[in-house]
Amino acid sequence: MSSVRTSIWRRPRGRDARIGGIVRIDARTKNLTKRLRPGDIAVINHRDLDRVSAEALVACQPAAVINAAPSTSGRYPNLGPGILVAAGVPLVDAVGDTVMTAVTEGQHATVDGGSLLVAGQAVAHGALLDAAAVEAAMEEARAGLAIQIEAFANNTMEYLRQERELLLGDVGVPSVRTQIDGRHVLIVVRGYHYKEDLQTLRPFIRDYKPVLIGVDGGADALVEAGYRPHLIVGDMDSVSDDTLRCGAEIVVHAYRDGRAPGLERVESLGIKDAVVFPATGTSEDIAMLLADAEGATLIVAVGTHVTLIEFLDKGRAGMASTFLTRLRVGGKLVDAKGVSQLYRSRIGGPWLLLLLGVGLAALVVTMAATPGGSAALQVLLSRWDDLWSWIVGVFS
Repeated sequence: MSSVRTSIWRRPRGRDARIGGIVRIDARTKNLTKRLRPGDIAVINHRDLDRVSAEALVACQPAAVINAAPSTSGRYPNLGPGILVAAGVPLVDAVGDTVMTAVTEGQHATVDGGSLLVAGQAVAHGALLDAAAVEAAMEEARAGLAIQIEAFANNTMEYLRQERELLLGDVGVPSVRTQIDGRHVLIVVRGYHYKEDLQTLRPFIRDYKPVLIGVDGGADALVEAGYRPHLIVGDMDSVSDDTLRCGAEIVVHAYRDGRAPGLERVESLGIKDAVVFPATGTSEDIAMLLADAEGATLIVAVGTHVTLIEFLDKGRAGMASTFLTRLRVGGKLVDAKGVSQLYRSRIGGPWLLLLLGVGLAALVVTMAATPGGSAALQVLLSRWDDLWSWIVGVFS
């Protein structure tokens, strides 16, 4: 059945083509992608669809995506809609919040142009976006980017006034059992290009054996790449049960007042020694603060936010905390792309000896395969016998 659905998803469609599929609906896109299958119709409510969410949707190969909210509101040039359209996934935009109750999970529905039909009746209607429409929206959003930069700066200053201790004082970092002092730390967030960066960093991980910290779904990313995280940090809303049970130390991100919604889930899995870290900001922030406070010599970040567009693309006012956290950890923090460009794998002595041995073996085989080489090899062996006899005679 999955192969049939995949072939449907890959077939080019015109704007008037009717597309059928099973409805998968969720207001949180990252939750929806966990159960979205090739050929399904994804119904989301995601204002300013970001790049990471769009790439996750494309990876699931849906027949179409129906967005209750505007995929681009004009606040800033978000990249998500362009990724979906470029991948050939029909995107019906801004159909309205009523679609979230007009359809139910598991229903069969049809997309006809900009309309979503259930049992032949239209339950939602919006704009079927194409490349031209997406580009026009991007141009309009770029024109208003200066306003968003100003708003981001004001938000950052307000956050700094309220959370001065993040930069200047003690943020109440709890102690953990994992030994971090004096070691490199690799923090993985399931964000921008995390798979490619993890692949590039394999020599670095092999040689330096850093402490591996997965932030929520970033822990799954480490497991998928063949590693076991030492620490899992986050509110535990997007990491799998299997990964939580892998033996890693758990640090639950809690609100400032101590409420930790993720702690109940962790304890329900039989994990009783989880550490609670009450702090404002995002889970990737507290992972960096934890590594810094525990004495990490270098913090390498995978999938985290680097550019202004990435900060805005995250779509939350609290991204100011991430900006300030980067100021605090400062000299220790390196983005994964920088490590991959600057780092070159070290070749140890044993590997050099092995390489030399393989080369000599290949030379001997080559010489033995030809008459002239065989004669030369016999001469060399004779000289070696003479040398060895002389050495034995000296020491005897």
